[in-house]
Amino acid sequence: MNKLALKHLKSGTDVRGVAVGDNITLTDEAVFAISRAFVKWLSLKYGRTSFKIAVGHDSRISAERVFTKVKEGVLSSGSDLVYTGLSSTPSMFILLKKSDLGCNAAVMITASHLPYNRNGLKFFTPDGGLDGKDVDEILEIAESGDFLSGCGEYSEQSFIDDYSRILVEEVRAACGTDRPLEGKKIIVDAGNGAGGFFAEKVLSPLGADTEGSQFLQPDGYFPNHIPNPEDKAAIESISRATVKCGADLGIIFDTDVDRAGAVDANGKEINRNRLIALLAAILMKEKTGVIVTDSVTSDGLTKFIEKLGGKHVRYQRGYRNVIDKSLELNANGIYSPLAIETSGHAAFIDNYFLDDGAYLITKLLICLASLKDGESLTDLIKDLPEPAESDEVRITFGNASKNFRQEGKQVIEDLKKLALKTSGMKLAETNYEGVRVNFSKGDGDGWFLLRMSVHDPVMPINFESDTVGGNKIMAAKLLSILDTYAFLNTENLKKYTEI
Repeated sequence: MNKLALKHLKSGTDVRGVAVGDNITLTDEAVFAISRAFVKWLSLKYGRTSFKIAVGHDSRISAERVFTKVKEGVLSSGSDLVYTGLSSTPSMFILLKKSDLGCNAAVMITASHLPYNRNGLKFFTPDGGLDGKDVDEILEIAESGDFLSGCGEYSEQSFIDDYSRILVEEVRAACGTDRPLEGKKIIVDAGNGAGGFFAEKVLSPLGADTEGSQFLQPDGYFPNHIPNPEDKAAIESISRATVKCGADLGIIFDTDVDRAGAVDANGKEINRNRLIALLAAILMKEKTGVIVTDSVTSDGLTKFIEKLGGKHVRYQRGYRNVIDKSLELNANGIYSPLAIETSGHAAFIDNYFLDDGAYLITKLLICLASLKDGESLTDLIKDLPEPAESDEVRITFGNASKNFRQEGKQVIEDLKKLALKTSGMKLAETNYEGVRVNFSKGDGDGWFLLRMSVHDPVMPINFESDTVGGNKIMAAKLLSILDTYAFLNTENLKKYTEI
């Protein structure tokens, strides 16, 4: 077999690639080799040669093809495989902790919210999801072709019912009653991903009326909207449905249910800063501590958390980064109950620091069940200072760009130096990634954060202002600076300033 080149398939802590149509990169050969490499990696880590590995997938149209090659790779390496069928990503880890399947590791076939033609592999051990270094090692083994051989056994056993019961019992135990959501109308938008189970298997047993839920049927073409709590069309869809059917709460999941968002009875989104603030308010009632978020959260969120008696730590984008920071704080004796990205990845100390959208929603359900008549979840965040404007613009690198990461780093370092000596601009005290610059009231009355994308040759820019029109003032100042770099394509930023 020819030596494979597979490093390009790494995406943070996952393997991802094009799985459908032309120019397929997640080929049968690649999936087979990576699956065998995972078994070899497990062998090197644990000093054994045989494992029992659970494998599940979301609703993507390439799931069957990819699973077939994972199955062949695991079994031909001498390990047993338990096929769990349609699954959520978090359930694949929870089964390692709370099932009687006897599995030692798990693989989830998913590409999260990416377009229908993509797919990928996500790996778990009982210690949690693998990190980027682990994935590097697996890909190196896959490229080397140094595998174990054998003949494992195959079986099938769904876990989603058991996983749902775990969530149901979590809510029941906290509320002290079997049907704490009796009289509540709660609807789910699964976006035709893997989250449709939540309405029937979690909400209904808790007493909720789920009529009006939508797009629960798995469909890997995602015909109604992208299953992504950050997507504008997706939020508008669940918002309309919630208001139309008079629901108390609308819930939206991403494709593999490791992220979630919500809307209140008025259709207003509980997402990003508002979701983080709501979870902080819930958690701080129990015990104050540190909430770790990604870098694009608002100054108003910081003030809100501090008013609750807690502390807000902004850290690098990437859900593993915020989780690792929260773990670090706890290891040093500093209580941190939540690590959360504005994207909806939320990991709680009482749930193995697993980013689990369904578990996130159970926190909201427990709080919702405790409210008195006339009270709303969003009453808990009525004091959250919210900006007048909040936007994101993404700029790219020109086709002639040869080393976009080095070039992006140069831009960030130059901006840091410029902010230190320019009137009206002030470099933020902490810059865990990119460069965050604050502007005085007459110069934009807010801030921007320019950073490198975690995965792509893109520089996202987040703007936030307490004055209407402030974002465009800051954007125009930034555009005049960035236009001096020949390797940047600033067309999107220019269009934003002209709208």
